[in-house]
Amino acid sequence: MSANPQPYENHLDEQEARWFAVYTRYKREKQVLKRLQEKGIETYLPLQRVKRYYTRKVKQVELPLISCYLFTKITKPEYIPVLDTPDVVKFVRFSKNLISIPEREIKLIQRVVGEDVEIELEPTRHMRKGDEVEIIGGRLTGLKGTLVNMDGKKHFVIELENLGYAMRMQVDPQYLRKIGNGKTDLVEQPGSKYWN
Repeated sequence: MSANPQPYENHLDEQEARWFAVYTRYKREKQVLKRLQEKGIETYLPLQRVKRYYTRKVKQVELPLISCYLFTKITKPEYIPVLDTPDVVKFVRFSKNLISIPEREIKLIQRVVGEDVEIELEPTRHMRKGDEVEIIGGRLTGLKGTLVNMDGKKHFVIELENLGYAMRMQVDPQYLRKIGNGKTDLVEQPGSKYWN
């Protein structure tokens, strides 16, 4: 006979506010953001600027970085008020566990979304697909990840373990430095002046 089942993990705390991912109805992220902010709940919706091409014009729009996701920094008493908000479907769980998202991953998303540099240069010859690289310039200085594309552009992957997502971005080759081979986890560089 099996032992007692392990209780599900729950990172909600009575006093300490922690970040959690919330799943919303399709295209309702901005409305949920507004409603949660009206309740006084700290909420973050990462938006990216995207160009949309129409018949007679090009328009820049802001779209959620991750469709149907936003992030709330809450204590246990705020859990139900978040769930009771119109267009909130549920909290994102991992294997039925309610896992908080580390502050460093939220800060990383904020930095990535705020990065404007999109200069395309030819790849340098000393870097290859699969190399561990570090960003050494711009607001993302100190982030490490894996170089995954060498087709004339630099595509850089940063993994967010607690979200279950990997972010892929284009990085100017002059801002990359090879640090080894193979895949690496995201690490925080405490000495970076860009990391708050």
